[in-house]
Amino acid sequence: MNIELRHLRYFIAVAEELHFGRAAQRLNISQPPLSQQIIQLEAETGARLFNRTNRSVELTAAGEQLLSDARTILLQVEQAADRAARLHRGEEGELRIGFTSSAPFTAVVSDALFRFRQRWPQVHIQMQEINTRQQLVPLHDGRLDLGVMRNTPLPADLRHQLLLSEPLYAVVHKAHPLAEAEKISVTALAAEPFVFFDPQGGTALYSDILALLHRYHIKPYITQEVGEAMTILGLVATGLGVSILPASFRRARLADLVWLPLTEEDAISELWLVWSAGREINAQMENMMTLLRENRV
Repeated sequence: MNIELRHLRYFIAVAEELHFGRAAQRLNISQPPLSQQIIQLEAETGARLFNRTNRSVELTAAGEQLLSDARTILLQVEQAADRAARLHRGEEGELRIGFTSSAPFTAVVSDALFRFRQRWPQVHIQMQEINTRQQLVPLHDGRLDLGVMRNTPLPADLRHQLLLSEPLYAVVHKAHPLAEAEKISVTALAAEPFVFFDPQGGTALYSDILALLHRYHIKPYITQEVGEAMTILGLVATGLGVSILPASFRRARLADLVWLPLTEEDAISELWLVWSAGREINAQMENMMTLLRENRV
């Protein structure tokens, strides 16, 4: 059977007009080719679709059924074409993003996600909270499309772009003797009990902050090791120690905490957008990357 979409379109026109002349005019073709196409369609289906007389054209029972089915088929074709076009433009589909726990606290990320959702609501965004080092393998093998992570050494097949360079702050309890200062040096924390990341947790902030302390010859007195930054904040809020975290975490707004700027110019942490150089950047990825770039500071 060799039925083409044009056969169905021609058939629908004749079925709706019940007049070959008007149907031909509607299709912007001459009547003889239209009649020939209907004859071919009847030959392909093996069914008489119209009862024709010199004065009238009527659908047969087979024609009535084909009309219903043909309308459904053409609608499905149009919908399929529209979905393909929307997917190509990034208006539908899926976007898988890995992010560190600090990323949602940054305006560059939260604003981009909000704008993306407003503009392309049919795209399913699958967010996966995993630390920086744990994002590298799924980015490499395609299980993640984009990664939002802290600065860290990257394998050769991954590319990155700076989204945010933010200051690191000392975090102390509001009753701590340092809490009244406007800003402090990291050396002021040398003898303080530290609440810090678990070195086995894989967060890049661990290495980032530890490197800062080592540059100023400080070996932190770590009394508490935890996996998440929010747990660090919670323990500092109970007075169990001090810590150092990126400025973005100030959005957590815990009442018992005081955030102190550090005087050292190199007390900064970078947030990166990371993707695989070995895979095609699809429209969904490009749209998100564009919004993130527009927001970067």
